[in-house]
Amino acid sequence: MVCFILRCCKAMKNLCFGCNSFFMASKKLGSATRALVVEDIKVDCVILLRMLRKLNCEATVADNGKEFVDLFLEGKTFDIVFFDKDMPLMTGPEVVTKIRSMGATEVKMVGVSADYGGMEAFMSAGADMFVPKPMKLETLDSMLQEVIGKKNMSG
Repeated sequence: MVCFILRCCKAMKNLCFGCNSFFMASKKLGSATRALVVEDIKVDCVILLRMLRKLNCEATVADNGKEFVDLFLEGKTFDIVFFDKDMPLMTGPEVVTKIRSMGATEVKMVGVSADYGGMEAFMSAGADMFVPKPMKLETLDSMLQEVIGKKNMSG
């Protein structure tokens, strides 16, 4: 496994990116909101992870859609998943379609892309929301508050 440490700021110390790189990016906080970032561009991934950490979210990363499908099949669960549109192996909308067809109805799925044309693809695939890049902290906070509210109501 090839691995390197990225040190870009205090909040993001010691992030490890490897060949099969999904990793924990924040402290485990009991019932913290569990987020998955499915993004193949490392810089975009780090930016979103930094915002998630700032909002005390437990975040995991998958480099591509197939990694998320594998995590789902292993029984890993997430409260919210952020997908890039164009990734290797499977596009974001393809992953949303596949995961929804496998019965994942509770997880909030969010398409994220600089391509505004991606909105239609994500929404028709079954995503709950589309957010253009770059995502704003306020937008992310609103989405997480909605997820937390639903999580608190259900259990």
